[in-house]
Amino acid sequence: MAKKKTELEADATRYYSKVEEMRWAHDQRDYHGALGLAVAAWEYVDGMMQFERRFEDKSERNRLECVDYVLRYAPLLFEVQTLNTLSALLRTQKRVDKNTAADLAANLEIAYSLMKEAHRLWDHLERNVQVDQDRLRDSLGGDQDRWRWLAEKWESMGLVLRVPNRGSYKLSLLTRMESEVRAKCSICGVVAKAAKGRFWEQITCPKCKATVYFVILLPDNS
Repeated sequence: MAKKKTELEADATRYYSKVEEMRWAHDQRDYHGALGLAVAAWEYVDGMMQFERRFEDKSERNRLECVDYVLRYAPLLFEVQTLNTLSALLRTQKRVDKNTAADLAANLEIAYSLMKEAHRLWDHLERNVQVDQDRLRDSLGGDQDRWRWLAEKWESMGLVLRVPNRGSYKLSLLTRMESEVRAKCSICGVVAKAAKGRFWEQITCPKCKATVYFVILLPDNS
């Protein structure tokens, strides 16, 4: 049964609310939380697009911010399940891709490819205390500009340290996957300690029992 105007309008309102929360989480450097909010917004995308198409004369959107965010950041955080969820969305809700100017299916494949490259670079950084940024192509092959872009993005996210060195940079991980960090349950707020890599996937909270992402706390939040 087709939704009424009030129901579609409610979907649009909820969609933009989730996007605003996503932006706020990103500004707080809570990238996992922002990805979760982006995914939560997908529930309302179809209704939002129907409302704008039928009642606001917006026939096609150039982009969907909640999808763009996942395509940009899920590969950098190795969130393969989030990309898989997006793949399922595009298969089951054809109007999402059809009514968006961008080729979301093609962009999803690019994101999967980027994740593979990100894994290669992260593994290289894990195995070496310091890495010369200008030698990444020598070590890993591929496109030097892409390796530099990944290093710069991880630096901006607080994951990689880039120290100027002879016209280029020395790269090192600010925290390794096996190092112990503190993280907070995104539902009940309980704080737990574990290897950082453990918090890069959903886990069951020992207190509220929800299966969620824990938000890794930066040192100055201790």
